[in-house]
Amino acid sequence: MTLSTILLTATAASGPELQIESLISDLAFLLILAAVTTIFFKWIKQPVVLGYIVAGFLASPNFTYLPSITTEENIEFWAQMGIVVLLFSLGLEFSFKKLLNAGGSAVVTALIIVIGMMCCGFAIGRFLGFTNINSLFLGGMLSMSSTTIIIKAFNDLHLTHKKFASLVFAVLIVEDLFAVVMMVILSSIAVNNSVAGGEMLLNVSKLVFFLIIWFAVGVFILPSFLNRTRRFLNSETLLILSMGLCLGMAVFSVYCGFSLALGAFVMGSILAGTSFAERIEHVTAPVKDLFGAIFFISVGMMVNPEIIVQYTGPILILSAVVIVGMIVFGTAGMLATGQSLKVAVESGFSLTQIGEFAFIIATLGMQLGVLDSSIYPIVVAVSVLTTFTTPYFIRMADPVYEFIASHLPRRLHFLLDRYTGSACSESETGRLWKTVLSRYLWRIMLYSAVLIAVIIISQRWLFPLMTHLMPHWGRFVCCLITFAVMSPFLLALSYPASKRTERQRLIEANAHFDLPLILMTFFRLMIALGLVVIMLKCFYSWSVAATMGMAIFLMLIFVFSKRVRKRMRSIEEKFLNNLNERELRRSGRNNNVIGDLHLAFMTVSYACPAVGRRLADSGIRSRYGVSIASIQRGAKLLPVPDGETRIFPGDVLGVIGTDDEIQRLIPVIEAPVDDTEQTLARDTIKLVSIQLSGNSPLLGKKVGNSGLSTKYQSLLVSMMRDEKYFTPDASTQFMTHDILWLVGNPEQLSSLK
Repeated sequence: MTLSTILLTATAASGPELQIESLISDLAFLLILAAVTTIFFKWIKQPVVLGYIVAGFLASPNFTYLPSITTEENIEFWAQMGIVVLLFSLGLEFSFKKLLNAGGSAVVTALIIVIGMMCCGFAIGRFLGFTNINSLFLGGMLSMSSTTIIIKAFNDLHLTHKKFASLVFAVLIVEDLFAVVMMVILSSIAVNNSVAGGEMLLNVSKLVFFLIIWFAVGVFILPSFLNRTRRFLNSETLLILSMGLCLGMAVFSVYCGFSLALGAFVMGSILAGTSFAERIEHVTAPVKDLFGAIFFISVGMMVNPEIIVQYTGPILILSAVVIVGMIVFGTAGMLATGQSLKVAVESGFSLTQIGEFAFIIATLGMQLGVLDSSIYPIVVAVSVLTTFTTPYFIRMADPVYEFIASHLPRRLHFLLDRYTGSACSESETGRLWKTVLSRYLWRIMLYSAVLIAVIIISQRWLFPLMTHLMPHWGRFVCCLITFAVMSPFLLALSYPASKRTERQRLIEANAHFDLPLILMTFFRLMIALGLVVIMLKCFYSWSVAATMGMAIFLMLIFVFSKRVRKRMRSIEEKFLNNLNERELRRSGRNNNVIGDLHLAFMTVSYACPAVGRRLADSGIRSRYGVSIASIQRGAKLLPVPDGETRIFPGDVLGVIGTDDEIQRLIPVIEAPVDDTEQTLARDTIKLVSIQLSGNSPLLGKKVGNSGLSTKYQSLLVSMMRDEKYFTPDASTQFMTHDILWLVGNPEQLSSLK
């Protein structure tokens, strides 16, 4: 098929509303306009997201001084693609592993912020005269801070190394998950046009169920597949594969009754835990930047100046609610989880904006036809306003803390310090209980979801097939097959989640009082038995199901336990290894060479002090006690490199050492790069020309002893004397009116004139 045939076919299929020519012309116009605006916003040191929004406004019919797009349907198509790719990239940065490591402080703080801002947004929406459904969506939009804006502000202010910055990032990770749940809840409310508790609970339960199933299947299959095909996955193939998985999961999500965006987010979070995560982020970055830009441009096209002027008061009120609410709830959440007053205030003042998810929720409301068209530009205006004020509020955190600390009553100060100390201190028994309970809960959720999925598949697809093939025995055969598939997971659910040594330590710590462990065991067995009965009820009556279920369950426990238990342990181990693959590959904890030595793989960053040095001079062996077993440089593998081999950024080092040695080496090899400092260096080092006057400190000196390289950190490239260019040597003497061409800092070199 020729290209012209393909284009004609696509044009005919798309209909008159989506013509190829108009699609390309609109896209070209928007991208050129976006490029110009983003260059300007980069110049004034503002986030490029704001540039995209401005570009969208300039291309919209609301701005009459420039041509506008020909068809709005074209932009809606690209914007939907933008949402899918944007949520996929957010999932790559999210990962369920990061969520598990976020800690209770981040979860509680995020929960307080979301609930508090939802209530405030709803109340303010009703106060401003919005409907209930519009007020709910408004509350959802106001409850999510912007990850992009906060990262930009922290980098600009050099705050990424601070303790509160890591806590803020953890809160943002949890908020991403809450945003996904919120999208499902708001969609349910919008479709039913009411806040039905039962319907909402059903949808949330359905979401949790499918998240667990997708997550379990994805974690179990994808890392193994990627590792088996590693040698075939170059950048091109990895891009095609990752985008195919993203779009495939998005389509499957729609089939299951959810949105495209949810499926893309889930696939991104699954891939985030693999050892390919960094490569996938790298190869998909241009796609994300392109479609993300178009999405934010579509956001800007919804901006109507007339509505903004008309609703100036509500915009200012909502901006104040966002700023004050985020400060109050963020600070309160951090204090409630035992953080110090200083950390709490700094965290609260960092969250004073709304961003990406606000636009996604607004777009969702517009698509469902329940959101008033005037709310979209109001939210955009609030986002722009709070984005501009974010750096100033972050800077205000320390002065505000000093003011509060100096005026806080001594008694209250003492109570806060005491509470912080008690919350941060945790006994060994408490940590052990936390570990056991977390393992207990995730096993129950995971295996229960898998068992329910098996029952649903059997009832919907296997049972009709068996009864069609075997009218008399189909019911029994289907029940037998279903039980055979369920049995290993039932056994895994029935067995204790804690290890024998852990149970013994907990019993001893509680004065031989093991009632909690007994209750946990009983609850776990009842869940397993209940699932067996439910499975049988799908094929027989309740009385038959209850009787047979009890007998079958007891037989399963006492007869088949040993063999199946061993098999399930290996399955669990594989699942956990896949879940932690990214971290295990870095640390080598799952790759023992001999004794306590591990083989770990870590990528050399640009900021690594060993970059450019020979292995013999790098100090890696002498300082950290490790050995370099291999160097992966692109597609080339250097096995057992010698001391003359140099280290370059992007190299993947295969390092052999103990766990402690590797953990000390990782932050050195993978040292973070400060993008702000790189940009600053590029901006401050320039080629400049200087004409020497009679007051120049260089007059009478020779190039060799002038101190240009040592004192002024500059390089003399060329000179002009008597309108002739020449390359000076060390003996050349500077004279009045000489014109020097130097590479260095212009401000520093201006003193040489």
